[in-house]
Amino acid sequence: MKRFVAACLFALAPVAAPAATFGPQLQGFAYPYPVREFAFDSQGEKLMMRFMDVAPAKPNGGTVVLLHGKNFCAATWERQIADLTRAGYRVIAPDQIGFCKSSKPTDYQFSFQQLAHNTHALLHSLGVERAIIVGHSMGGMLAARYALMFPAETQGLALVNPIGLEDWKALGVPSPTVDQWRAREAALTADKIRAYEKTTYYAGNWKPEFQRWVDMLAGLAQGPGHETFATVTARIDDMIFTQPVVYELPLLKVPTLLLIGTKDTTAIGKDFASPQVRARLGHYAELAPRTKAAIPGSTLVEFPDAGHAPQIQEPGKFDAALLAGLAKMGR
Repeated sequence: MKRFVAACLFALAPVAAPAATFGPQLQGFAYPYPVREFAFDSQGEKLMMRFMDVAPAKPNGGTVVLLHGKNFCAATWERQIADLTRAGYRVIAPDQIGFCKSSKPTDYQFSFQQLAHNTHALLHSLGVERAIIVGHSMGGMLAARYALMFPAETQGLALVNPIGLEDWKALGVPSPTVDQWRAREAALTADKIRAYEKTTYYAGNWKPEFQRWVDMLAGLAQGPGHETFATVTARIDDMIFTQPVVYELPLLKVPTLLLIGTKDTTAIGKDFASPQVRARLGHYAELAPRTKAAIPGSTLVEFPDAGHAPQIQEPGKFDAALLAGLAKMGR
């Protein structure tokens, strides 16, 4: 009888609705500002880079370009766009090729220099001759590469928990194949994403508003374009793993602000490593001062309670520090 009642109760229990899925170019996921399109040719393909270009009510003459991380999109800068434009900055936030609402070519040779060229072409098309480049996570690697390639057009640089501050391969992480990267990306679920983000992005803390970004990534990874997503993202994983910027940090010649959540433990590919190697990787409390010492004249602001995404976890503190740092970079 008890089993019968339990079975009846289970049958009557509401079934959780499946998470929303989104189109191959994140169709169905709303961005906070109008999305524009930049069409261009690259590597023999016709591509579309989508972006937000948000004008301030009272311009101060400055332009800020926001570069997202690997598991992020331009939309995740929502709070920063609002605060930057309120302070008078024009803000441009693109989705890089291979990500979010932009084209996802499966045969593309992804490199940070290629993404920097793409971003430079976008800014040129918008008439932007000089800008402050802000990059988070993988976007921090891209921002550093952009500043190295286009120093005269980089007014300043702000790196938010950038990855690539250590050479994981040289430190003992085995070199995964693209097929191995792809298998990992194809296995993504909302539960896996949430667990990883809670631990790494938010230092074990969780707020309901973080769920939106889990849904964004899971809805793309499990949507109708999931095969393309897995293929393209695997190539991007390989790009990140094989192109560390740590060796070139001393070559940066622009004003640089480091904004670091020191509870971050991000290290791409460490799940492929032995426990002994894994234990040595991703210690941002150590990487932050080491990186400051490597970049001439850089400024470091630490967020001791934050993980990999301080701009989402502690937006008030983060935006105040960002605006203060940008003000010192002039116009």
